[in-house]
Amino acid sequence: MSNKPLYKITFLNHGKVYELYARRVGSSHLWGFNEVADLVFDLHDGLVVDPTEERLREEFGSTRVLHLPMQSIVRIEEVEKKGQSAIRDAATGEKVVTPFPVPAKPR
Repeated sequence: MSNKPLYKITFLNHGKVYELYARRVGSSHLWGFNEVADLVFDLHDGLVVDPTEERLREEFGSTRVLHLPMQSIVRIEEVEKKGQSAIRDAATGEKVVTPFPVPAKPR
């Protein structure tokens, strides 16, 4: 087990609440922003894939450092182990499930 700290970052983004995990959190050199780096995602080797985790990995997988405005951050927690990353509706708190994209029907 790694002795590096693990943080759960909850923040608002486009009317949704995102929950991500990262190894580094701190003040950004950009005024009014917090810096989140070394994002942690689950590695799935089997057939079961969490669509939310996949969506977050697509959106943030190549991100080296995420600079979040201070006012968008809801909470930063130092945790013992990684839980499930999530995207929730900001109004209801329910998980947002993005449907798998399907090709348009031919006309």
